Amino acid sequence: MKKLFYFFALVSICLSFVQCETQQTQQNSTHKGHEYVDLGLSVKWATCNVGATTPDGLGDYFAWGEVEPKDYYGWSTYKYGSDENQLTKYCFKSDYGTFGKDGFVDLRSVLWPEDDAASVNWGGKWRTPTAEEIDELYNNCTWTWTTQNNMAGYLVTSKIKGYTDRSIFLPAAGIGYEDTRFCPPEYWEGFYWTSSLDINHPNYAYMLSFSQGSVDWIILSEYFFAFDRYFGSPVRAVCP
Repeated sequence: MKKLFYFFALVSICLSFVQCETQQTQQNSTHKGHEYVDLGLSVKWATCNVGATTPDGLGDYFAWGEVEPKDYYGWSTYKYGSDENQLTKYCFKSDYGTFGKDGFVDLRSVLWPEDDAASVNWGGKWRTPTAEEIDELYNNCTWTWTTQNNMAGYLVTSKIKGYTDRSIFLPAAGIGYEDTRFCPPEYWEGFYWTSSLDINHPNYAYMLSFSQGSVDWIILSEYFFAFDRYFGSPVRAVCP
């Protein structure tokens, strides 16, 4: 009996060691040269913004559906529409579209890879998260306002059993509007695009928005937080 007890104790220790090794490997894994963290969710989350090299870096700012940063963010420079009623791609309602008497509709509700800043800039299987994936992150993680290297933002730590030692940092990188970047230290706010269109108001796309003490992300029936597609925002990529 004593030998049997020691045998099972040894097996338990070995399994724990293997699990720790696996978690460490997942923690430090990379895809196409960019590090990600497995939070136990449906997708793995990059450790820094697209265009950044550290977790506290701001990275680049992209209009929704555009893959390069620019100097001015407004309808006049937006790739897929000259104003909210003249959309030329990603449109669910004809009164928001152009190209013809009845307006333009293509019924595309999620960014295609060629219009996804994460997919184009990082390659491989990287992409911008959907609204549902942001919702999953919101509901299954603890959000703690903190600073890293004098950059404010949220430390987002998994609540999933077996993954609670893992987290990502989302800096309050601000937003691009016209020729101005509303960034720290003047504005401690964070904005992150999803790949999901607001199909009821297709001039908008869904976005995670937060400030100290407030994370604006609510999915109750059909409400998300949405912004005009021409705004410049950071992107935090995900991969399978």
